[in-house]
Amino acid sequence: MAEGQQSNQESFKVTGDEILTKVKEIIREGNARKIIIRNDKDETIMEFTLTIGAIGVIVAPIFAAVGALAALATNCTIVVEKNPGEESKE
Repeated sequence: MAEGQQSNQESFKVTGDEILTKVKEIIREGNARKIIIRNDKDETIMEFTLTIGAIGVIVAPIFAAVGALAALATNCTIVVEKNPGEESKE
């Protein structure tokens, strides 16, 4: 990353059954660069980067892995690193 550029981070607390829905929503928005899923002990349990134009065949394995995680997880935090220059819409 070039000097002076910083990624914007946003985090969401979700339950196990909300994980997959939230990850799909984040990917659909299209401005995420990396998604990190942490457990309630703040340990990273899954991390993946997204590329521009990540569609279909590329995200299907991500959805499968997140779906498997959702079956095991209770409470998680999803941390989203957004592309530099992307502003949060609050």
